[in-house]
This record gives sequence, C-alpha cells and structure tokens, in this order.
Amino acid sequence: MDGITLSACALAVALAVVVGIDRTRWSKLDYIPSVGPSGHLTSYYGAVRFILHAKHMIRKGYEQNKEGFFKVPMIDRWMVVVSGPRFVDELCKIPDEKLSFDHAMQDILQVKYTFGLEAQEHPYHVQVVREHLKRNFEELFPRIFEEIRLVFDELVPFQEHGWVRVGAYSAAMKATCRASNRVFVGFPICQSPEFEKIQLKFALQVATRATVINIFPKLLRPVIGRLLTNTPSSLRHCMEMLRPIVDERLKKEKFFGNNWPGRPNDMLSWLIDVSSPEDRNLRSIALRILVLNFASLHTSAQSFAHALFNLAAHPQYIEPLREEVKGVVGQYGWTQDSMSQLPKVDSFLKESQRVSCTCLTPVVRKAMEDIIFSDGTRIPAGTHLAMSPTTMSLDDQYYPNPDEFEPFRFYAMHQGAMTKSERFSMRLSALNFGQGKRACPGRSFATTTMTAMMAYLVLNYDMKLEDGVRPPDEWLFVNCSPNRTAEILFKKC
Repeated sequence: MDGITLSACALAVALAVVVGIDRTRWSKLDYIPSVGPSGHLTSYYGAVRFILHAKHMIRKGYEQNKEGFFKVPMIDRWMVVVSGPRFVDELCKIPDEKLSFDHAMQDILQVKYTFGLEAQEHPYHVQVVREHLKRNFEELFPRIFEEIRLVFDELVPFQEHGWVRVGAYSAAMKATCRASNRVFVGFPICQSPEFEKIQLKFALQVATRATVINIFPKLLRPVIGRLLTNTPSSLRHCMEMLRPIVDERLKKEKFFGNNWPGRPNDMLSWLIDVSSPEDRNLRSIALRILVLNFASLHTSAQSFAHALFNLAAHPQYIEPLREEVKGVVGQYGWTQDSMSQLPKVDSFLKESQRVSCTCLTPVVRKAMEDIIFSDGTRIPAGTHLAMSPTTMSLDDQYYPNPDEFEPFRFYAMHQGAMTKSERFSMRLSALNFGQGKRACPGRSFATTTMTAMMAYLVLNYDMKLEDGVRPPDEWLFVNCSPNRTAEILFKKC
C-alpha cells in the first residue's frame, strides 16, 4: 500500500470516527425539530448555510415552533433554541451550575485562544463592575459626559455652512472607547490614540477570530487558534501603555495603603483594591482592562451605531427627542439621574435594539447535566441552549406592527397599565443584556452612557443619510454588525 493510499485510508478512518462520535452525541437531540437537513452528513450543509443565513434559519425555526424548542446546526454541535414565555421563564430559573454561562462563553468566544482562561477563571473585574462602578457612577458621570462632549466635538467639527460626513461605526467605537476609558484608566491616557487603537483592535479581533475558529472542527481549533491569537501582542502593548501608571499606584499602595492623598477614583484603583496578592501586578490588571474594553465595545458601540443609523434614516424624530433633552437638561443639568428622566430617548434606544440587534442569541448557556423541562423535553449535558429575544420581538403576538420601526413604542407602553403580553415584551427587551445572575454587570453603565451620547447628539446636531436609505447590516453567524463603512451627515444646530 503506497503512502498516498495509506494517508487516504487514515483520513477516512479519522473522519468516520469523528462523524460517528458526533452522531452518537447528536442522536440524543433527534426528537427536537431541526432547521434544515438533520441527517448524519447533510446537517453539515445546514451548518455551512448557518454561517451566512443564521437570521433566516432561526426565524424559520421560531415560526414553526413558537411555543417550544428547535435546533439549528453548528459545525460541531446543534444549538437548541427555546421559544415562548413558558419555556423562557423556565430557562431563566435554572441555576448557573446546571446551565453555565462561563462554559458557553468558553466555547463561543474560544476564550482559550482569544484572551486566555485566566480572566474567566479569576474574574475579579466582574466584582469591580458590579460593586465599585455602580457605587461611584454618580460621582464619575461628569467626567464621562465631558469625554462625550470632547469626542463628538472632534468627530463633528463645526462648519458654518453645509454638512459633515462621519463614519457612524468608527465614531460609535471611538466615542464608546473614550467614554468608557475615562472611567477605566482616567485622563489623559483615555484620549491617547495609541491606547484607543489597542483596545479597538483587540475588541474587533476577539469577536472576529472567535467566529473564524468556530468555523473549523474541534480537532483543528488548537492549530487555528494558535495561528490567529493576538492576545500576547495586545496584552504586551497594553502593559507598555499602563506600566508608568500602574507601577506608580502599586508603589504608593505599598508605602501608604489604599487611602493615599490624590488617589484616583477609577477602574485601575478598584482592580488593585480587590485583586489577590498574586493578581496585584501589571500583567493581570492590563488583561482585565482589555477584557472590560472588549465587553463594552463589542456590544455598546455596535448598538449605538445601529441607533445612529436608525435615527439618521428617520430624521423626523430628532426634534421630539431634542425637545425632551432640552427640557430635562435645562432643569437638572447633565447628571446620571437626569439621564434616567429621558423616556423617549430610552424608548428610541430600546426600539433600535429590537429591530437592529447585535446578536440573535444574547442568552446562551451550556447544559452541565441533563435538563428536563416541564413538558418532558430533555436537553442532554453538553448542549448549548439559547434564547432569541430579537426573533420573538418580530412576532406580532408581542409587538403590534413588529416589522415597523416605531421609536416611541416603549414610551407608549409605560403610559398606562401594561397587559401580560406587554410585560413579556419588556422582558424580551431586557434579555438583550442577558438574564439572571449572569446578565451583563455593566448594563446600567452601558445604557446610561448610550443615553448621554444620544442626548448630546440630538441636542446639538441634525443628522441624515445622503440617500435616506439605511445601509445594510453585515451578518456572520448570529452576529449582526452595523455597516462599517457607511457615513452619516451631521450639521451643528
């Protein structure tokens, strides 16, 4: 037997083993309706289609199984999607030790290769977001707003006559990065173009490379992951930028304790406060800053870019939003509390998220043991279980005229007693930030910052699209990015 024949036989055996293993695992889900072919080999065709047609496939699965379960094919697994209020409520009540957020993220983001398991296994930065950021947000808001004002005044320079073209996606990324890092690392490093470049590059590459790695079978992922990973270089550059600041703070901490005069009230100080002795070092702290930036930029900036496109496509809503902001800010100023008194702006952002999601399945959990729902449906251990609030939000059972962009839809809901269906509709909106104890810990920070950015823009600028047509989104798997190259026209009021 020659070498080529031997190699072909070995490959055939390996494929047979892999397919056989997959079939053994997948057969436990045979009774759950599938979208597309579900055969032993034909399901791989469905998995390839899912790369570019996830939105259509999940919508089809939902329409056929509105009050139950269906599955969609991934390269190496089926993902089971839960639909309807009954089973959504049941899923939300299952504890994390049975349905794990962390293990699902390890698979989806390929954490081992994109930013390493260290930050997930020792997530002390999550405690900082939940406790320190929440406790200090009111005091820090004036700094955040100052950064918002500065960055948009730079991005949209004043012209006495005419409009200014601005790339919406890049503007949203830059504004979110600078506003967030005014709290994370403070002034002046938050305004450093080099630091901003590190954070934007890392956030984009984590999302992109995780998606690419997941296209390949498990056997190839270690090789592909090591070829694609950028964590060491990004971490090294971030460390270089933060070294003078962190070294000085650690030195003062050692000599004076954590109450030394002039100690900045920001994320760096809080990370030092809560870190264990072995994590109280430059590398560990810089890694957490990268991870926090990834978390805020990947979702908040994209959501805000979607909102900008939706507003520019419907400029008739600028004036009512402007009047609301003018009245509230004129009376209370720019504060964290005043941002909570803008129900029309809040409704606009919620409606934008409803029709223009960043992810079809923001809630994904991995079954750590067999899960049995009240109708007897058994989800075997190892299965990814997801909800698609965006897909349910396009059902007229929960939202009248669901395909129409109605920016004051949520504002109207709050004006009277909500029906049971409307209460579930509000829950669907909240699920974009996850659910339960593993919901986004920075949700309040993200929503308040987006509200402040939108409020500042509608108060100071007119916006429109050159041809009046919202540019098409960019889809890959379940992820939806706003158009990365399209521009919006701005004019100072």
